[in-house]
Amino acid sequence: MLDDKAKILQLDAKNMLGSIQLLGKQVEEVLVQAKKVKIPPSHKKAANLVVLGMGGSALGAHLIKSVFSEDLKVPVEIVNGYQVPEFVSKNSLVIASSYSGSTEEVLSAVSNAKKRQAKILVIASGGKLADWAKQNQVPALVFSTNNNPCGSPRMGLGYSVFGQIALLVNAGLLKLSSAEIKNALQTISKYNSLFGADNPETKNPAKQLAAGLSGKSVWYLASEHLAGNAHIAANQMNENAKRFGGYFIVPEMNHHLMEGVLYPESNKNDIKFVLLESSLYDKRAQKRYEITKQVLENKKIPFAVYQCRENNKLSQACEILVLSSYVGFYSAMLQGIDPTAIPLVDFFKAQLKK
Repeated sequence: MLDDKAKILQLDAKNMLGSIQLLGKQVEEVLVQAKKVKIPPSHKKAANLVVLGMGGSALGAHLIKSVFSEDLKVPVEIVNGYQVPEFVSKNSLVIASSYSGSTEEVLSAVSNAKKRQAKILVIASGGKLADWAKQNQVPALVFSTNNNPCGSPRMGLGYSVFGQIALLVNAGLLKLSSAEIKNALQTISKYNSLFGADNPETKNPAKQLAAGLSGKSVWYLASEHLAGNAHIAANQMNENAKRFGGYFIVPEMNHHLMEGVLYPESNKNDIKFVLLESSLYDKRAQKRYEITKQVLENKKIPFAVYQCRENNKLSQACEILVLSSYVGFYSAMLQGIDPTAIPLVDFFKAQLKK
């Protein structure tokens, strides 16, 4: 079925496939727009960084925090709620991220941050958050959404990830060369070809992985620089494939989850782990993956392995970002459902407005 473009187009009514294919264009677009944002010199003296965001709008921060953990000059906190932490002050840099610009938690938290006199940056496609930034003279990266035809924030990660990267670079909190950005774009293009819909399943690792996960609750395992990717992959599996699943980080999962795989006994039939492996992990972490696989095999818990092919952290993160986007999409196709529609989330938001 995954090689039947007609069936895919029929199910994918809002063109999520187009959004995945345009990830590189999203990056190029937002980097041009980011150059227009003027960041005050005072923002470059921040003692800590706090990113506000919910759902798809927070995914970029998770990837950045893990990929650049050894490069970011200040500690990073990600807030998924209505209030900022008590430590937020005039010495903090707060980035308010909302794809739509109307996320109520972000709007509440950024107002809270302003009362604490924090330094603030905004990234949004418009909406109330962009208006708030203009009214309060807060620097804002207001991006267009030309290259995200399905309109889902979780599929506009080129804007979120690289928009926030650009703001951090401009604020002097992160260094990233033009050569590194060029390499990231080449990586995205490379894996769009490998994992894309035009590449048949016999040669396509993403289609093969999705087929192997069919009917399973999917749990991603990752470490270090790919921790944010595991979070993104789980989110995409939840929203795109409407599949119950999540993620765990190695080595933390070895300290508790290992015992939890035994029961209920239906785990053997119902769940499947996906191990995102990398030669860049700490050698001790790599050893843990080998032992983890032994435990899962012994207890007859299904798992799949994806070994990163790229040779640096950002490129591997881009590689897995493309992989997880396609795996979530193909999983929806195999279930015969529209990946873009999120009826339960829409119902929840409608009830909140009453």
